[in-house]
Amino acid sequence: MSAPTVSIVIPVWNRRDMLLRLLDTLARQTHPVAEIVAVDNGSSDGAAEVAEQRGARVLRMGSNLGFSRAVNTGLEVCRSELVALVNSDVELEPDWLDRLVAALEPRDVWFATGKILSASQRDRIDGTYDLVCRGGCAWRVGQGRLDSADFSQARPISMANGTASVFRADLFQRVGLFDTAFESYLEDVDLGIRCAAQGLKGVYVPEAVAYHWGSASLGGWSPEMVRLIARNQVFLVSKHFSVRCYWWPILVGQGLWGLLALRRGRGGAFLKGKFEGLRRFRSMRGVQNLDALSRTVEQGEREIREIQRRTGFDWYWRVYFLFTSGGAD
Repeated sequence: MSAPTVSIVIPVWNRRDMLLRLLDTLARQTHPVAEIVAVDNGSSDGAAEVAEQRGARVLRMGSNLGFSRAVNTGLEVCRSELVALVNSDVELEPDWLDRLVAALEPRDVWFATGKILSASQRDRIDGTYDLVCRGGCAWRVGQGRLDSADFSQARPISMANGTASVFRADLFQRVGLFDTAFESYLEDVDLGIRCAAQGLKGVYVPEAVAYHWGSASLGGWSPEMVRLIARNQVFLVSKHFSVRCYWWPILVGQGLWGLLALRRGRGGAFLKGKFEGLRRFRSMRGVQNLDALSRTVEQGEREIREIQRRTGFDWYWRVYFLFTSGGAD
């Protein structure tokens, strides 16, 4: 039986140097790559031209239209059985693709993601898979923690990150493409919730290792990042959550995230994002599968709490569980 074909979709916005590193690591993959599609969001530093010189098919968007629109444009032209979404500020171990493709051999596995380490501190987790709580806020499991056995066990997951993951191409025919209203941030959580609503599961493969520089385009805790996340948290609630059932966790979870933004001098960006989200709240309402959502977020909270207990509580989650579940100890 022949190995499945894989297309690579890379959303690009400047950072030519990082794109070159990614392309180098893609060239060293032990699993063959059928095609590389680089979707350029209006780069001004020659990143698109570098991708073309290295053999990638480049789709030019003309301006920065966000992660979701760029990735969707790439997905629409791919013809492989599997599609890997990889941020341009990622580097991959040579067996990264091989390991994730192998994990997708069972037909009931729809996506796979591996362990993503910080490119600047390679003993620390940048991220793994995502979990979402009743408050409409997500945690990329392990982010910022030292790599350890807690993040080295393969397991089924409900949500894959959009940083470096592999998907069955026909998944997007089942659940739809990324929601372009999100632009960037939490669009992968929205997709994961839609997958969970249809019972489509994935797998976490810790042996598939990637390295992420993180926030290479906008910068860590930039005003634009905070605005988008604050707004998109509201979009998640509008699309998928029962406010009547979860109003208190939503208030606590998103309010605490606002305190984090305020501590970093981004209170104004947080409020701007929330107002934008609330103005569009009704227009974002979707067909909700409340039973599936309830299972997803309640299981997600149990996992978040257990992992936090084993590895040490972040301030955010300690306070969240104190106010929503009677304590975090």
